[in-house]
Amino acid sequence: MEADAEMEYITVREAARRWNSSEKLIRQRCAAGLVPGARKFGGAWAIPDVQESSSDETSPERGESAGPCPALMPLLNSPFPPGRCLEYIEGIADSHIRDIARSEYFYFSGQPEEAARLAELYLSAPDPQLRLSACLLYAYANLSTGMIQKARYALTEVRSMLTDVNADTPPELRAAALFTVTAAAVLLHLPLPHGSDEFYKSIKLLPPGLRLFALYVQAHYTYIQGDYGKSIGILETAFAMETEVYPIPLLYMHLAAVMDYMSLKQPDKAEEHLRKAWHLAQPDDLIEGFGEHHGLVGGMLEAVLKKDYPEDFKRIIAITYRFSAGWRKVHNPVTGHDVADNLTTTEFATAMLAARGWTNQEIADHMGISPNTVKQYISNTLQKLNIRQRKDLKQYMLR
Repeated sequence: MEADAEMEYITVREAARRWNSSEKLIRQRCAAGLVPGARKFGGAWAIPDVQESSSDETSPERGESAGPCPALMPLLNSPFPPGRCLEYIEGIADSHIRDIARSEYFYFSGQPEEAARLAELYLSAPDPQLRLSACLLYAYANLSTGMIQKARYALTEVRSMLTDVNADTPPELRAAALFTVTAAAVLLHLPLPHGSDEFYKSIKLLPPGLRLFALYVQAHYTYIQGDYGKSIGILETAFAMETEVYPIPLLYMHLAAVMDYMSLKQPDKAEEHLRKAWHLAQPDDLIEGFGEHHGLVGGMLEAVLKKDYPEDFKRIIAITYRFSAGWRKVHNPVTGHDVADNLTTTEFATAMLAARGWTNQEIADHMGISPNTVKQYISNTLQKLNIRQRKDLKQYMLR
């Protein structure tokens, strides 16, 4: 086999350097057919040199992707500079991957209808990573649009793709399937599907941005188990090792840190992480995650964002109502855990803190309201839930 005389090639080592990856991962991508134009000569791979010449080069910071962009959740895996998200997306060369990145942007900026519309085009894509991305986006977007049957269909498709994984599946693709199915289950607080126990071992095979989000998933799952100290340990270790800014994974990691520190009754540290999350989100309007986590961050949005960013806060609360309504319709029947669905967001935030053992005075100080107002919120909540004692709140709150 001879290389195309018109094409220039680079080695695996050079590709790994340029794309901030490992040589092993590049070889696995080539073997799986995920590097367009890659050719094998004996025991070595030759990879098309897709970078522009130095005189015409456009860096990732100016909107171009640095080499072939992975098809699995490409925006989640992108180290774009905050404020340049849309420009970065338009610089992705592959039109199909660019569509998935656009769907991600619509989702993370609180536009679920547009996210679902684009993702639907790729639910049967021949590329399994495109298909996994589309199913994950379609499932979560349809939670917020109220199309619960569509969300359930997409979640079933994700699980079936993990079932199809076998010994002949390339390790990178297996890691992609494990990542997708585990993220889908954990973020809905559902039992982990069969086979996902290998997820933590496979994290190292994911590209850097997805690896960070996988650590968020791991920390979130540990939080659900009630081990808040271990969860924050996972996150703080990852923050300490951070060498490049991946805005969306880091945003979600900071929100998970807020969850942990509020559960540990350390609101000052929780506020620090919420502000860092907001600093990452605001330049590109990536506010979806705040709506998703409202009930888990224990009134921190009311304490920090409501006064300084009232219009953004209103939009986040609207996202919360839409997302949580769909979330409960999937979560509650599967788990038998009847998370309350008839409370206002403020009542829910107050009840979450009360269920964690916070006193009325502590809640009042944190949320900037009077103890009597807290007492009224708790009283309203008990009445709506048809329970008499504060200690019974826990069974209706998020875990």
